[in-house]
Amino acid sequence: MPDRPEAARPDGTVSAQNAAAANEITPELDLAIARGLEALAAEQDADGAFGSGRYGKNIAVTALACLAFMADGHLPGRGKYGKHVERGLEFVLKNSTETGLLAADSTNGPMYGHGFAALFLGEVYGMTKGGGETRASTRVHEALIKACTLIQRSQNAEGGWRYNPVPYDADVSVTICQIMALRSARNAGIEVPKEVIDKAVEYVRRCQNPDGGFRYQANPGTSAWPRSAAGVASLYYAGIYKDDAIDRGVSYLAETAMPGRGNMPGAHYFYGHYYAVQSMYLAGGDRWARWWPAIRNELMDRQQADGTWPDPSVGPAYGTAMALIVLQMPKRFLPIFQK
Repeated sequence: MPDRPEAARPDGTVSAQNAAAANEITPELDLAIARGLEALAAEQDADGAFGSGRYGKNIAVTALACLAFMADGHLPGRGKYGKHVERGLEFVLKNSTETGLLAADSTNGPMYGHGFAALFLGEVYGMTKGGGETRASTRVHEALIKACTLIQRSQNAEGGWRYNPVPYDADVSVTICQIMALRSARNAGIEVPKEVIDKAVEYVRRCQNPDGGFRYQANPGTSAWPRSAAGVASLYYAGIYKDDAIDRGVSYLAETAMPGRGNMPGAHYFYGHYYAVQSMYLAGGDRWARWWPAIRNELMDRQQADGTWPDPSVGPAYGTAMALIVLQMPKRFLPIFQK
């Protein structure tokens, strides 16, 4: 792999990573991100959790919020929002169970939250490079190992995952969460059995429809753009970069979900674009060149006066975190987003 250009984090430290290309980040975008990060920080509870209403103290929302800060280079002990990441990390670690499940008391369908939380732990472990030398990194390492073991053990016979940590059923939406968590862990040096990923790829392939989109489960169903974005991302993070399934999936997204058309439904909006921007970034070339300015402008237009991006279903912390992760893709601080 070629050496990556170096770019400074907010605190002045340097990290080798893919630097943003020309015109990807504008002064207007910098301002929107700064306002969003400040608004997101204000959403954190005293115990480190994020989320409100029925999604209060939610481990998935907490993990995503912390990833949004980390996407700007803030880490425990580093950067303006390092303390927020540190408190969020403590909340996640305190909710690491003996079985390895990462779940807070309010969690429904815990494998969603588990996948996002395990991804967060993998990114923290990979970015801090603490190894086993500190108590904090040891705790992260132990929780990450247990979380990945749980993922492997709960993979069903089809190769996918579902809402609960038992190998019974599967769907594309939960499956992508586990694939990204395993990929992040592997990037951080954790061993992930090849057969687990191979089975996951087989499952995702069976969920693709002739139109290039993906259905929710392997049994017959219609395509929809949010789960299709998840399906394409699943293949990329499983290590497949050149494939007809990816080409057809990316084309389906370009035809059905191109930002800026003003016809995107509110349901699963942030979820879909979280995966779609990753898929287009990994597709690269003209796909990324067309997609990036379109989603950047659309999200900037959707930002509220208080700096947040509201989500009608899950709440402002979730919508704001997802929007910030999307808008900071070109910074490429998170290892999971580095090609």
